[in-house]
Amino acid sequence: MKGFYCELNEIVEHFGLKVLTPEVDYKNIHITTRDINRPGIQLTGFLDYFDKNRIQIVGQVEAMYLKQLAQNEKLSIYTKLMDLGAPCYIFCRDIEPDTELINIATKKCIPIFSTQESTTDFMSLIIKYLGEKLAPSITLHGCLVDINGVGVFIRGESGIGKSEAVLELIKRGHRMVSDDAVEIYKASEKTLFGKAPKIVRDFLEIRGIGIVDIKTMFGVQSVKETQSIELVVTLQEWDSKAEYDRLGDRESFVEILGNKIVNYDIPLRPGRNVAVILEAAALSYRQRQMGYNDTAEFIKRANEQFIAKD
Repeated sequence: MKGFYCELNEIVEHFGLKVLTPEVDYKNIHITTRDINRPGIQLTGFLDYFDKNRIQIVGQVEAMYLKQLAQNEKLSIYTKLMDLGAPCYIFCRDIEPDTELINIATKKCIPIFSTQESTTDFMSLIIKYLGEKLAPSITLHGCLVDINGVGVFIRGESGIGKSEAVLELIKRGHRMVSDDAVEIYKASEKTLFGKAPKIVRDFLEIRGIGIVDIKTMFGVQSVKETQSIELVVTLQEWDSKAEYDRLGDRESFVEILGNKIVNYDIPLRPGRNVAVILEAAALSYRQRQMGYNDTAEFIKRANEQFIAKD
């Protein structure tokens, strides 16, 4: 599992931020929280609660408030804020902060940046970015496919036919996210999403053929960068002695990063069309999420038939 931080330098490069304090070294600063802060109330002097680990975002409202303050008031606020510390301050809409603030921040080694993005847009972008970068994550063996909008994580022993099933699904109009390895991130207590490691992105391995570039072969519509994971399908070798769920009335789950995900165990034997089975699994899951349980409907009909005979 990866460490829960990202480097401020990555954020600066990703968003193309303009550096306003060139003398401050920001390349070794680590961001450890997904939360950000707009220091509105702090500018009025209320400093009882201030999380110094959060990136501070300054927008038009804060800038206009500071502009109407007397010089001595501004200097007092700047000094108090910089004494509290913060990973950085980012001014939106290309707002130019006061020279006094730049000087104090430089002395306190707190970097200041600016972006041309509006405050609302930038906050939305950076919250999403930090949410992905700082989410608990793990890389698991398997494939991730978008089947009719349902994110299906396909797992099973090496060589059981996962990649071949993904190839058939792509031919049937579905989209591949990753083959062989999936980076899984915990977005919330209920949501996981996955993506491909950079080295294998868009590639699929077929034994006997080799590596296939899915994006080039089938077009951009055949691949997807990220996908939430709603369903896990575990492919297994057929065991004649094993008992398999034939009605679908026994709910099974797997736990990934502390989240419980619905799991279907699918036994394989020669002649079974795995891609079609995976489609059926995804559609059945979607139906149940929408309130229709096909197993319950079948049992209801069977009971009605028995009652009618009696």
